[in-house]
Amino acid sequence: MKNFFSVRLVLSIMLFLSICFAGYSIYYKSKYWGFSISPKQNSNVWAIEAHINFIADGSPIDVSLSIPTKNKGFKILEENIIADGYKNKKLSDRIIFSKSQAEGSQDLYYKIIIFDNAQGKDKIKDVPPKAPKQPILDEQRLAQAKQILKLAEQMPGEDSVEKLINLFNQEPLNPALNSYLPVQHTTKIELEIMQELLAINGISAQIARGVKLEEGQKMNLDLMLEAYIRGAWRLYDPITGKRGLPDNFLLFQRGGKSLLDVAGGTDSTVKFSLQKSITSTMNLASRRAELSQKTNIFAYSIYNLPLAQQNTLKWLSIFPIGILIVVLMRNVIGIQTMGTFTPMLISMSLVKTGFITGLTCFVAIILLGLGIRFLMSKFNLLLVPRISAVVIFVILIIHALTILGYNFNIKIAQASVFFPIIITAWIIERASITWEEDGPINAGRELLNSLLVGIIVYFVIANDFIRHIMFAYNEINLVILFIVMLLGTYTGYRLTELKRFAPLVKK
Repeated sequence: MKNFFSVRLVLSIMLFLSICFAGYSIYYKSKYWGFSISPKQNSNVWAIEAHINFIADGSPIDVSLSIPTKNKGFKILEENIIADGYKNKKLSDRIIFSKSQAEGSQDLYYKIIIFDNAQGKDKIKDVPPKAPKQPILDEQRLAQAKQILKLAEQMPGEDSVEKLINLFNQEPLNPALNSYLPVQHTTKIELEIMQELLAINGISAQIARGVKLEEGQKMNLDLMLEAYIRGAWRLYDPITGKRGLPDNFLLFQRGGKSLLDVAGGTDSTVKFSLQKSITSTMNLASRRAELSQKTNIFAYSIYNLPLAQQNTLKWLSIFPIGILIVVLMRNVIGIQTMGTFTPMLISMSLVKTGFITGLTCFVAIILLGLGIRFLMSKFNLLLVPRISAVVIFVILIIHALTILGYNFNIKIAQASVFFPIIITAWIIERASITWEEDGPINAGRELLNSLLVGIIVYFVIANDFIRHIMFAYNEINLVILFIVMLLGTYTGYRLTELKRFAPLVKK
């Protein structure tokens, strides 16, 4: 008895540890690998293409294009470059195309595929900038700048950057600011002057360019102002003054460098095209894991295997929960089945064939097989030859049903090939022996119980949600293992036995 309780205690501790491990693993996969509990949850994937066009003048060509770097909202899934005859070199935030010489119109393409990372996964930390360099201004212009900063403090806004932007957007424009700005000014010039004014106040700021992820044929990058406020880089819309990263907005460039530089050509332009697609979150798991991991843990997981092997393991991952159901039915409820895992095999066949068609085909094969088995009992054959003969008859029955199904287009008959031949023959043999030893009622009861448990297991393992959970978070199988082992220490009454021994309890 002491050993019994010590085994149960050890198994209980192992079950608790496995639950802790599975819980942490589920959290880790969801947070860092992007796994989803829902099997049908999809993620947006965007393809952004930059088309560079210019006229080459025959001299050596160097083209420099700003490209996205680390981004809090999105992750780069793939990069493609189409530049015939050009050498390319990728730096941290720019890509450089070079060629010895060329003439005429030139077309270069840079394409990236990004996926949504806006739910907080893999956020990068803001690197504090150096103190901004004070602009070199004469006394008069410096006095004007300080006057503008004082006027900005009187504007509405949550911080000094918002107040300054609201001052620039005021209509009519304040005379002091109007005299400070050039006669003809663009949004970029205004942002450069804002950057200059913020530097006087000791605030680091830079111009950022981004693109709104909305499907369209051609579009240009939007200009934004980025300032380092309260220990973080914050983005501001220069048109509305609104702070924060807009929804579905990709920062393409951060910093004051030009978007495109072309040496050896004229009339350079860059146009952007966007295309949206939708993919399953599981399809992005591999790439997300690679981007979020400093170690190579993901390389040793089942999700890094070829799809064919993943599909095989997906079916194996669902088996333990089906086995748990069979154990509960036999050891806790007390339902007698035709063998231990016959219901599991029946449910697997039903998944392959479909519920109605598989059920009809299974009943037909069993009834025909039992009829043949009773005819063979007249010959008084030995056990091994008798079972072998039953197997051959089952094969012939399946052949006949498949041929009939093909010629008469009956899907029920065609589904018969998915049933395990040996197991089906063994069920027939076991049912006939039970019939001879315990009578037809007990044999029929065991067959019906096996079919009932198989149907219950079928509805569990055929559920898309359960199959997804068991494959995506396969650590749950470790929990099921120790639950099954703990059930192996159970020696109490089964539920069906409570009714059987009820008269004894009353006495």
